[in-house]
Amino acid sequence: MRDEEQEELARKAAGGDHGALETLLAGIRPGVLRRCARFLPCYQDAEEACQDVLMQVARNIGGFEGRSKFSTWLHVIIANGSRQTYRTLKRRAAERGYAEMPVDVPDARTTSVIAGSRLDLLDALEKLETTKADLVAPMVLRDICQLDYKEIAVQLGIPEGTVKSRIHQARGHVREYLLAGM
Repeated sequence: MRDEEQEELARKAAGGDHGALETLLAGIRPGVLRRCARFLPCYQDAEEACQDVLMQVARNIGGFEGRSKFSTWLHVIIANGSRQTYRTLKRRAAERGYAEMPVDVPDARTTSVIAGSRLDLLDALEKLETTKADLVAPMVLRDICQLDYKEIAVQLGIPEGTVKSRIHQARGHVREYLLAGM
């Protein structure tokens, strides 16, 4: 789906057009799944996060004001939804008595290191969120969602310089957590 078409559908859906919302959700689903997979190492987990994100979009599209591009607004929902899915999976694993979250990796030759790295990063972000929550969103939007500084500033409603500063601080904290093995 072209960006212009996506933006137009988002505006119509935000205005209450249910047909536009259905078309938008169908059009963004493959990209949402791909982006959720950047966070979560297992395809099934990424699918779960994708469904949650699509439901959040459907529930909250009326709140899309068009201050930023729809894709930027969507990135925030994807990042938050993927991280929430990870927290839920981690909680379920703890309730079942696993010392670590079980990860089914279908092809260890291509995904095991990546999967482990993503889980370590999610754990580090979760730890950072407990101490310096304002640093998490800018780093996630830049380093995982790959938004530019200006888009992040608009989305978060903070100056671009503050975005850069928070990303720098967040990277330092995450690096410390990762090197220390948390």
